[in-house]
Amino acid sequence: MALLSVVVPTFNRAYCLPRAIDSALAQTYHEVEIVVVDDGSTDGTAELIAGRYGRDSRVRYLNQENAGVSAARNTGLRAARGQYIALLDSDDSWKPWKCELQIRCLEALPEAGMVWTDMEAVGPDGQVFNPKFLKRMYSAYRDVPEGTLFSTVRNVESIWPDAPAHCRAASVSTGDLFSNMIFGNLVHTSTVMLTRERLERVQGFREDLPGSGEDYDFHLRTCREGVVAFVDTSSIQYQKGMPDQLTRPGMGVWTSQNFLKTILPVLERDRARITLPQDQIDRVLAEGYLWAGEELLKARKPEARLNLWRSLRLRPQSRTAILLAASLFPLSLVAHLRGAYRSSKQALRPKVA
Repeated sequence: MALLSVVVPTFNRAYCLPRAIDSALAQTYHEVEIVVVDDGSTDGTAELIAGRYGRDSRVRYLNQENAGVSAARNTGLRAARGQYIALLDSDDSWKPWKCELQIRCLEALPEAGMVWTDMEAVGPDGQVFNPKFLKRMYSAYRDVPEGTLFSTVRNVESIWPDAPAHCRAASVSTGDLFSNMIFGNLVHTSTVMLTRERLERVQGFREDLPGSGEDYDFHLRTCREGVVAFVDTSSIQYQKGMPDQLTRPGMGVWTSQNFLKTILPVLERDRARITLPQDQIDRVLAEGYLWAGEELLKARKPEARLNLWRSLRLRPQSRTAILLAASLFPLSLVAHLRGAYRSSKQALRPKVA
């Protein structure tokens, strides 16, 4: 059996890390190593790993000074020895058949260098509130023209006849997603498995994208390097609602700017390879600049004006024009007016007995 390396970055998540590691150890595919990269935790993570997994040779613990999730993932990727590499965030967990299903797909589809799946979303209480959350979380799915994502489709049973009954009928789709990834991220990191060959071509995560949204750049480059596959079943539980998540409210400034930092160099370098018409690309850029402008305006940053102006030039919209006009006033006054507007709307709502 080929070795699978599971890379788990973590920072001050001793409260949930064992659930992630245990889900990787409980896989029906047994030839695994779990590379836990501690990004400078101060909550007893090292002691937890030593006490709970110190005698398990499948768990390798690496510690580094705090440098961010991308740096931690890259440390793990450099240390990984497997022919296959899977990524698992420390607050998520896997279904026990997840890795066997994906390895069977990659073996049956040698043209695909990466495979990902859908996911269940669970709240802080551990209850599933959405059994297929991928397309709800990633809005780019709503922008991709229907029927353009994949070129071939088969079902899991044709690849793995003995798969768990509930996922045998799930579709396994393959295709070149590079152009459609310009609309935005379509891939969730904890569902991903790559071949060693594809990883060596992608070369890890960028470490100059702080905050949130750094994974989009990695997945876009993964799709740039060739065909990928998607299994339409939920193989993980994605944790929502925890206060230390990178997707929590307030991270919009980072996420929106990282989106632009990701696609602008790609459009400059690979425009000839991207099959989207120019009007679609202009719309994507306009929405990206609008998103960044609005988030920067909320944060009272003067860079909001330039982003809103760029959006308006690409795609004139009344909302963008109003925000641009508002950005010309002192930003503290804009914040005050927005707060007063929200308060007035609240006051005007009918009281419910």
